[in-house]
Amino acid sequence: MIVLNYNNTINEDVKYICNDLKDLLKKAEGSVWLVSGGGGFIGGYFLDILDYCNRELFKKPCRVICLENFISGIPDRISHLSNNKNFKIMKKDVTKTVSIRGKIDYIVHAASIASPTFYRKYPIETIESNVMGLKNLLDLGVKKNIKSFLFFSTSEIYGNPAPEWIPTPETYNGNVSCTGPRACYDESKRLGETLCVNYYNQYGLPVKAVRPFNVFGPGLRIDDKRVIPDFFNNALNGKKIQLLSNGSPTRSFCYISDAMSGFMRAILSDCNGEAFNIGNDQLEVSMLDLAKTIAKTVGEVEVEYKLSEDENYLVDNPQRRCPDLSKTKKLLGYYPRIGLEEGMARMMEWYKSAYEFGEGN
Repeated sequence: MIVLNYNNTINEDVKYICNDLKDLLKKAEGSVWLVSGGGGFIGGYFLDILDYCNRELFKKPCRVICLENFISGIPDRISHLSNNKNFKIMKKDVTKTVSIRGKIDYIVHAASIASPTFYRKYPIETIESNVMGLKNLLDLGVKKNIKSFLFFSTSEIYGNPAPEWIPTPETYNGNVSCTGPRACYDESKRLGETLCVNYYNQYGLPVKAVRPFNVFGPGLRIDDKRVIPDFFNNALNGKKIQLLSNGSPTRSFCYISDAMSGFMRAILSDCNGEAFNIGNDQLEVSMLDLAKTIAKTVGEVEVEYKLSEDENYLVDNPQRRCPDLSKTKKLLGYYPRIGLEEGMARMMEWYKSAYEFGEGN
């Protein structure tokens, strides 16, 4: 049985975010939001934050339109909002023409296929969402004269930076293959940022791009195929955690409540035409140490090395990924707070409430 709906773990995260940002969030009181990909990991948090604001912070509620085709999003994740009068959940593909009646104040384009396993399987659909879907929403933003637009780019636009560019600032132009197995995602996100900047320059659209660095937390489905869900899937089912590399590549992981704080600070800022790294710069951890951390969190779990069945699994895989947050701290006042072990404990709590696990399953 899988129960991927809103629960206490997510509610605690949402309450923490909203209380931390309550003065900033009041800017959105009474506004109208359009969120693409609202049934996904990050999109779902946007919906929950706005719902919490309506219930606890706002005198005049905001209204939210969610566009979701549920290719990777999960209906149960946002089912608690289906009868909410302030929310309209529309099953719609943003790569098609988007027409919405009435005013819109804020647009969040979070619809994307972000897992390497799945965007390599659906490369054309990935490109379409990141480029055509984005352009449709940018055009809508211009038509509606919106207050702010947030585009979800990615830290993968940097590719595999040279050591002197670690931590990586927003000014780094990237070391990215335009034809490799990851290119459908990396290059379409890069083009997406180009679109955003030119819509700002040509039309004055108040757009911002965020570049998330390995965000994790409750709501990230366990079959997502990214490294943290994979490790938890092994461990919670009584199996050995399988390392599909030599364990040396490093990443900086950011817990969802910290990341959402950064995303909200960006869209509600006046920093138009800018891109921001959003992540955690406090710890860069190897895949081996990550596996050991999850093994310790779950308890009585071993780690083993195994060759991936996917021949492209490690092709163009960055050796290091760590953000330089200097710009984000200066312009947005963003500082991550949640450590890796605390975040992992909260994620395990959610997984145990959302899934049933069995020995050897």
